[in-house]
Amino acid sequence: MALSTLTWFVMIFMVFALPVVASAILVRSMRTEGRKLTLLNEQSDIEGYSPRALQELREWIEMNPDDPYAQTAKQRYNECVRTLRRVEEPYYDWSDKQIQQLETIDDGN
Repeated sequence: MALSTLTWFVMIFMVFALPVVASAILVRSMRTEGRKLTLLNEQSDIEGYSPRALQELREWIEMNPDDPYAQTAKQRYNECVRTLRRVEEPYYDWSDKQIQQLETIDDGN
């Protein structure tokens, strides 16, 4: 069974399009990692969570207080809050107001 012209066109297009898309994604990733490295070199620290991720972590902690990983989650949450208060420039899109509103969670220690 012979392949149609459209099939050949799509296959040839994909041979050229996939490397271009992959290269663009790789360049973006390298720039992002470069920014992280620059911040780490300048500040010696970087927050581990985006605003959304930290909010989701807090919600998980509140919903699962007896989970075996709750203590570790609290420690990581508190570490991120302290880091945000300490660094001059956060990696993720945090506003000053968001950072000021953050509170640490009592981790029982």
